[in-house]
Amino acid sequence: MIVLNCPKDALLKPLQSVVGVVERKHTLPILSNILVENVEGKTALVATDLELQITAWMEGEADTDASFTVSARKLLDITRSLPEDTTLALDMNNDQLRIQAGKSRFNLQTLPAKDFPKLQIAEGESAGFKIEAGKLRNLLARAQYAMAVQDIRYYLNGMLFQLQEGRLVVAATDGHRLAVDAIELEGAEGKQMEMILPRKTVMELIKLLGEDDQEVTVESGSNQVVFSHPDFELRSKVVDGKFPDYQRVVPVGYDKSFDINRQKLHQALARAAILTNDKYRGVRFAMTAGSLRIACSNNEQEEAQEELEIDYRFDPLDIGFNVQYIQDVLNNLDCETVNCAFGDANSSLLITIPDDKNFNYVVMPMRI
Repeated sequence: MIVLNCPKDALLKPLQSVVGVVERKHTLPILSNILVENVEGKTALVATDLELQITAWMEGEADTDASFTVSARKLLDITRSLPEDTTLALDMNNDQLRIQAGKSRFNLQTLPAKDFPKLQIAEGESAGFKIEAGKLRNLLARAQYAMAVQDIRYYLNGMLFQLQEGRLVVAATDGHRLAVDAIELEGAEGKQMEMILPRKTVMELIKLLGEDDQEVTVESGSNQVVFSHPDFELRSKVVDGKFPDYQRVVPVGYDKSFDINRQKLHQALARAAILTNDKYRGVRFAMTAGSLRIACSNNEQEEAQEELEIDYRFDPLDIGFNVQYIQDVLNNLDCETVNCAFGDANSSLLITIPDDKNFNYVVMPMRI
């Protein structure tokens, strides 16, 4: 029974969209599979890890009502390896999926579609809003690098996603640095939403979203969130925890600051980072009138020094930071200039964007 007949690219694109959810190590064999089914006349590909689920649709009408699950990685590798402009014919034979493309033949084992554990939106009050895909992607990207990775404080392994007073705010921290960004949303006045998106959800969402202006609908249930886009649906459980009060971390009233070209600072840090200590990655910022000196050394007694001209007219200041934390923010912004503001030698660094009151990045100092 033929269940699918399509060009290679028609299958490859949605397959690449969902396969990132599939865990390589799993306790349930069916979690290494994707579900292929007919949804409202279209062929849907679904993948889940029980916490996150992505559905992507193939172009064109579905050929059949048949549904099955098959190894996501194997189907992706087979499809990707076929020549361009190839047409694939998929048909079911008992519990095997037969793939035919030109003179190539493959037989893959399947598992019943009824056993696939799909996430369902939990009952509860839904507070939906719409946002352009490109704007949402940019917002998430400008804060995602500050999320913790496998921190025992599980609520840090994700991103605060907060809708309040017509503003969508995102915040991420690992305890050493904090990134906060926001965007004004038309038509969202009076709506409220607050949750912690898991790290994997954020990263998959960034990969799925394009730079286009297609609308994404965001809806929340009691412990889930759904992002609906014309090309995909991402459904995720949220982190059950309380995010730290990020507003208390963002310093106010710093009296020492300078503007600097983002690319020049990023390149200088990249050169200096070559000779940092592999474990601590520390660099020193020494600021004097009109000058920023970046210096570091390592256990082999090697040293690097960079000097940049800046408009700095305050008391001299010498302070250490993890170079990777500063490189991360510079690498994920697209502005020409950033502002660096300081308190004293024991205070954090505040990086902002001139003429953009929404973005704040705070880095704690380190002893070097």
